[in-house]
Amino acid sequence: MTDTVTTPTPEPGGALTPAPGPGAVVAPTPGPGGDGPTPETGGTALAPESRGTAPGAAPDAAAPSPAHPRRSYAKLAADESREDYSLRYAPHSFRRWSPGTVAGTALGGIAYLADFAIGASIVFTYGFGSGLASILTAATLIFLTGIPIARACATYGLDMDLITRGAGFGYFGSTLTSLIYASFTFIFFALEGSIMAQAMHQAVGLPVEIGYLITTLIVIPIVFRGMGALAKVQAWTQPVWIIGMVLPFVVLAFEAPDAWGAFASFGGTEGAGAGFSWIGFGLGTGVALSLIAQIGEQADYLRFMPARTEATKRRWNLAVLAAGPGWVVIGAAKQLGGAFLAFVALEAVGKTHALEPIAPQIEALKPWLGTFALPAAALFVIVSQVKINVTNAYSGSLSWSNFFSRVTHRHPGRVWYIFLNLAIALTLMEMNMFAALNKLLGFYSNVGIAWITAVAADLVINKRAGWSPPYIEFKRAYLYAVNPAGFGAMVIASTVSILAFFGVFGTYAQAFSTFIAAGLALALCPLIAWATGGRYYLARPNTVNGPAAGTVDERATHTCAECETAYELPDIADCPVRSGPVCSLCCSLDATCGDACRKSPEAAGPVLMPVPTVPTVPAVSGAAPGA
Repeated sequence: MTDTVTTPTPEPGGALTPAPGPGAVVAPTPGPGGDGPTPETGGTALAPESRGTAPGAAPDAAAPSPAHPRRSYAKLAADESREDYSLRYAPHSFRRWSPGTVAGTALGGIAYLADFAIGASIVFTYGFGSGLASILTAATLIFLTGIPIARACATYGLDMDLITRGAGFGYFGSTLTSLIYASFTFIFFALEGSIMAQAMHQAVGLPVEIGYLITTLIVIPIVFRGMGALAKVQAWTQPVWIIGMVLPFVVLAFEAPDAWGAFASFGGTEGAGAGFSWIGFGLGTGVALSLIAQIGEQADYLRFMPARTEATKRRWNLAVLAAGPGWVVIGAAKQLGGAFLAFVALEAVGKTHALEPIAPQIEALKPWLGTFALPAAALFVIVSQVKINVTNAYSGSLSWSNFFSRVTHRHPGRVWYIFLNLAIALTLMEMNMFAALNKLLGFYSNVGIAWITAVAADLVINKRAGWSPPYIEFKRAYLYAVNPAGFGAMVIASTVSILAFFGVFGTYAQAFSTFIAAGLALALCPLIAWATGGRYYLARPNTVNGPAAGTVDERATHTCAECETAYELPDIADCPVRSGPVCSLCCSLDATCGDACRKSPEAAGPVLMPVPTVPTVPAVSGAAPGA
């Protein structure tokens, strides 16, 4: 079912309805199930007054004409308690959670055990010395690039795709990165699902092929309900996960106290040796850097962070740091811990099973739990994989929504794309992608790091140098289709690094292909922005809530002339075709306007905009990521 244009008749069951009458004040109202506000809670209807009125213009020019019926969205797309503002700015009225709750939910999503498998694979292949250096170096790069991205997402209430649009890629330029991000979610869903299926096979003898199907289906009811359900699942399962994570290491500390010393001398299973090797270091870092796009999944939660105030500044900063780039600190520890558990279990279970997290977990618990080690380990693995795969499926649905809304100008609702993402992941599981782990992740990391580094370079360098606007503009109405600064940097960097990955430039370039990707993206993004004078960031000034508007209260609302629903100012554009305000999603889905506003802004002339409705709450203004 897709969005359609209908007469202004309210849809039953949660579809968008016209906003309240002039002057009305709407308190945030929980959506179905109490998970979040409905779309109408973004603000109030508009008062009839106007500003910037052109000579001879009617006071109500922003309202849809009788000849132009309002847009009405499909039921699932209209229900923001399910939709979670998947294609738009997350309004302040929806950000009801505390910084600690948002951070806890975001960190709950990194419970995955792929870190165990990745760490074990790196150390088994390249030895302890090179493996340790690889894991720590990758963690450092991921942490540094994640800081500005996390702060921008939390400050502006935007997900990774919307941040990418405004951080040097342009409206259609970021379409490619939506596919990159979507591939990250289904690759890692398949990896995590494989680990869960292995645990089910060990525990009850369930064939892994059936296990793949069960691991896929089990997350659907949770992801369908959105952020509210995800927050509850992460909170309820956290105690079980913490106990399961810590207990094996406690057991080994008592039962095998010399194991860490022996691990430090481990030369791997491929004859690499325990010492340091530059080739092994480069290749191992490339595998570990495949996780760099995880910041996108963290951002999907961070966009619900409440506004930072003087009273909450320290708590807010700590929560954003922990839930944003801070995930990789835990992630690196898990990679080393997973490699250690696999090393201890290697002799008992063999190389193949040692790389599957369930087997080392069982071996570590046996001295204390005996026959209960198997069910205990299986429970831990299943809980861990559910925690991460609900996040993978959720983030994938957001990414596919962004991609298809721009390509097709249709949006049936985020929840439908859950099934697309899961179908691809299930196919990868059935193809046994787990067996090609290192090669797959090593290749993917070349593209992922070029994308993330280019975005970080824009936020840190270009914005401070004045080549990029001081805020994040994500709306189609103000963006060029492609911005060569970020998009060009990513394409060049990833192309060169992929050629290096396949050995075109020799052995050392092959090993360090991800470093080539990061270095080129970091240098080219500012260079191109400087060379073009930053002209491809904004097609025209944003007079609604951009710098040209002066100081504005972000909580103030306009009613969209297309769907007749009130949204906060950051989600609104002034549309010359509709002669008034339109929300970002209606703007994205319009296939008839011909992009008149940005292709010929002078010819379009000034747009009559009503006075926004200002809520009776403290003003909130946007801030630059480094503020």
